[in-house]
Amino acid sequence: MKEKVLFVCVHNSARSQMAEAFLNHMCGERFEAESAGLEPGQLNPIVVESMAEVGIDISGNGTRAVFDAWQSGTIYSYVVTVCSEADAEGCPVFPGIAKRLHWPFDDPSRFTGDHAEKLEQTGRVRDAIRAKIAEWCAELGATTVA
Repeated sequence: MKEKVLFVCVHNSARSQMAEAFLNHMCGERFEAESAGLEPGQLNPIVVESMAEVGIDISGNGTRAVFDAWQSGTIYSYVVTVCSEADAEGCPVFPGIAKRLHWPFDDPSRFTGDHAEKLEQTGRVRDAIRAKIAEWCAELGATTVA
C-alpha cells in the first residue's frame, strides 16, 4: 500500500500543486500525493505553463481546502507545508499526522514583472521543488523517475 502525502500551502494554486505532481511522477510507486490549501484559490496559469515545460500537465487540477482533506478521514503518513518563510505564520498546520515537514518555497503569485519574468521565476521554484522531491525520495529509499 502506498504512503499518502499531503502537500499544503496557503492557496493550493502553485507550490503544493507542483510538489504533488512531482512526487506522483517521480516516486509514485511508493507514494500517493495530494495537495490542499488554507484558502483555496484558482490554479495559477503560469504554474500550469511552467509544469508543461517539463512535461507534466496539471491543467485539469482543481484546488482543495485543507478542511476537506481533513474531513475526508484520509490518514497521511506525511504532511508537508511548502509555504515561504515569510508566509510560515499563515501556513496551515494539519492536525493528527505522523510526520510533519516544512519545505519553504517562494510564492509564484507574488512574483512581479512581465509574463516572461514571472515564468522564469516560477521555473526556479519549480526546479527547486523537483530537486527537493528527488532528494527526499532518495533519502527514503524510494525509486525515482527523472
